[in-house]
Amino acid sequence: MIKVQNDNRHRWGVIYCPRVGTLRPMKRWGEIRDYLNEKGVIYDYIQSENYTSVERLAKMLADNGYETIVLVAGDGALQDALNGIMASDNRGRVSLGLIPNGIANDFAHYWGLNCDDYKTAVDYIIAHRVRTVDVGCCSYNTESGEQKRYFLNVVNIGLSAHVVEIANRRHYLFTKAVSLFAAMSHLLFYRQNFGMKFRLNNHTVEKKFMMLCIGNSRGYGMTPSAVPYNGWLDVSAIKMPKFLGMLQGLYMVWKRKILNYKLIEPFRTTEIVVEEADNALAGIDGRPFAPTYPLRITILPEAVNFIIPNKLYKTK
Repeated sequence: MIKVQNDNRHRWGVIYCPRVGTLRPMKRWGEIRDYLNEKGVIYDYIQSENYTSVERLAKMLADNGYETIVLVAGDGALQDALNGIMASDNRGRVSLGLIPNGIANDFAHYWGLNCDDYKTAVDYIIAHRVRTVDVGCCSYNTESGEQKRYFLNVVNIGLSAHVVEIANRRHYLFTKAVSLFAAMSHLLFYRQNFGMKFRLNNHTVEKKFMMLCIGNSRGYGMTPSAVPYNGWLDVSAIKMPKFLGMLQGLYMVWKRKILNYKLIEPFRTTEIVVEEADNALAGIDGRPFAPTYPLRITILPEAVNFIIPNKLYKTK
């Protein structure tokens, strides 16, 4: 086993997660494979059977000595892979690379990665500029004991999690267009606040909110000032606006000025404990999430090695 791990140190372990709703999902991988071969990259390739397999595959690669694990995936599968790596004893030696291939790709966009430009993403991984980044950690109890779930981007509770649930439905042929339209309609017409109670910074907040967003990164525009390397979580608690106010809010999300919205209460913390959420749905990095409460969310500074662009960039 030691010999196998040593042989794998300089090989990439590549996990390909086909984009949902794509008519020819293997065409994308064929293009990436040809470019990897052109660049002389030594790698082993695994295709995920479904989104539930990514965590297991990432842990398997880490346990077997792969020190560069590359995800061809979106935010949800990236979060699954993170949890697999965090469960491995070799996690400190693993560097995580990303070739964006999802619907939203928010964490990739933070680093200036473009879903349509896989060649640049591959070149960055070859250059292997590594930065240790923060990881969010959700802790909660079930009948089996304490459970932990890690994330890079955001935890959503409330209306935004309903949008996540819609976007993760798999039965549409043209999933991206239909899901985005359904999600926007849901935001505009689903009128509900949820009774929430949470504690942070020695302060208890007990009010009704439309959504609660806890971001390690910019969180699809809901926590736009969050950065995944400052040791903080950004929290946005947003109240339900009137109909036209929702349109204004969506515009401000698009412009990354949501923190100026009059119905938002922003916080910054290293720990938040959500005690009640009034049966609101929850989501984590683009995946449905079903924790029990109280839900404790903390930040783990510099907990994982992430391969970032090897030149200065500006996010759009």
